Amino acid sequence: MPIRAFVLVTTKPGTSEEVVRARRVRGVKLANSVFGRFDAVIMVEAKDLEELRRIVYEMIEQLPNVVHTETLISLFYPPEPP
Repeated sequence: MPIRAFVLVTTKPGTSEEVVRARRVRGVKLANSVFGRFDAVIMVEAKDLEELRRIVYEMIEQLPNVVHTETLISLFYPPEPP
């Protein structure tokens, strides 16, 4: 079963839409701009922790307008219906 994580992203002002375009990154399943403490939420699925690390640190955090990220690894999520 893949690892699912939610990456909470703080961006430079007015740039969250550019970060949300990261949904094109392999492993990113969903990306939305949001109101609140963070500017965007990105849902990532990876086969293991090493792949998750690569997606978060080498792809998402390297985007030029990303200021800070916080990653929440999901402990449980229901299986997809058949």
